[in-house]
Amino acid sequence: MRKLQLLLIAIVLMVSMQVNANEKPINREFNLNNPDVRKCLIEASKSEGWKLEAYYIDANNKLVMVFGKDGETKVYATR
Repeated sequence: MRKLQLLLIAIVLMVSMQVNANEKPINREFNLNNPDVRKCLIEASKSEGWKLEAYYIDANNKLVMVFGKDGETKVYATR
């Protein structure tokens, strides 16, 4: 019975950790393939205090930009 309780606790912990890992919403309203859109997004974010933390192409060949400010993050990706 004790092993069954430990197994159940381990499964609950694994499920809760997976839920927390995918909580960041991704904004897909912008066409980041357009250099003018990227420039405007960077300038507007900078004026509001956001800093470009990462800029990469994901596994689906989508451009992704990650901005950070005071421990918060915003993620933008191409449509």
